[in-house]
Amino acid sequence: MITREEIVEILKGVTHPETGKNLIEDGIAQSVEFTDEGKIVLTLSFRRKRDPFARSVATRAKLAIEAAAEGADVEVVVKEGEDAPKPRQHEGTKDIKHIVAIASGKGGVGKSTVTANIAVELSKLGYKVGVLDADIYGPSQPKLFGVEDYAPWAEKVDGLDYIVPAESSGIKINSIGFYIGASDALVWRGPMATNALKQLINQTLWGVLDFLLIDLPPGTGDVQISLTEALSIDGALIVSTPQQVATADVVRGMKMFMAEGINIPILGVVENMAWFSPAELPNNRYYIFGRGGARIMAENEGVDFLGEIPIIQAIAENSDSGTPVALDQNEAEPYYAAICRKVVEKLTK
Repeated sequence: MITREEIVEILKGVTHPETGKNLIEDGIAQSVEFTDEGKIVLTLSFRRKRDPFARSVATRAKLAIEAAAEGADVEVVVKEGEDAPKPRQHEGTKDIKHIVAIASGKGGVGKSTVTANIAVELSKLGYKVGVLDADIYGPSQPKLFGVEDYAPWAEKVDGLDYIVPAESSGIKINSIGFYIGASDALVWRGPMATNALKQLINQTLWGVLDFLLIDLPPGTGDVQISLTEALSIDGALIVSTPQQVATADVVRGMKMFMAEGINIPILGVVENMAWFSPAELPNNRYYIFGRGGARIMAENEGVDFLGEIPIIQAIAENSDSGTPVALDQNEAEPYYAAICRKVVEKLTK
């Protein structure tokens, strides 16, 4: 009779075509059980829902065991996506309750500013919050939180070095911006950027957090896809301006999260820079970038619209000074607070 240890060695010879790793190394082989009737039950757990290689990998594993144990009755149970364990296995993120990606699909819509102020609002509600600045080519969070001069240092945990994140207003922050000069151009190809991001994810000592907000770069490339594979993201918050050229790009970014094999829920859409009201004419609204474009886009795509944020001078001034506007009581703060409450309701109900 073949043993469990022998089956493990057999599975080390079966690889996943996409990752190139064997079923033990990749964590796909979840368990091996022997029933009273003498059947061998192998459970394979794939992170992606409807993994295109799941069936062929399962067949190869079954045949490999049967070849080694002639006459064995082998059953392979396949779990995918939601049925599979979430890939939050490394020390850095194991104590994080909710991970939220904040994306835009298009640059220049104020996604990083929205991220910083939503983080502040969550903290004001009593939650423990972290921000991962994954915008590899345009890191903004060090500036927004006034921690540009932070010098990262490492702390050993179980013999391994982990990066201690910066902290501002009780919020933990890590960013690629801490590792490059303020005026340096980051000329990296996709794999280099992806590896840097994985290091930030896996080696940051976040500790216990209720929410980790991830400020994504615009687009739908290697960085975004690698992030969805590396972390168990609970939902994506989409930021857009009202203008049609922005909403068209944002729809493409949204579709990435909805794509088969990724399937990350869309928490909703935020319309940034919705209108402008001059201080001397507070009751007047000027729709500089068009009116309601993000709301219409959300309705067309069947996702929730979470709210509007107008153009307010204090938002820019506070961002430049490294104190997110949501820290103070002012005309801008209620807009972020209302959106934050909707996000919390969606993730904690």
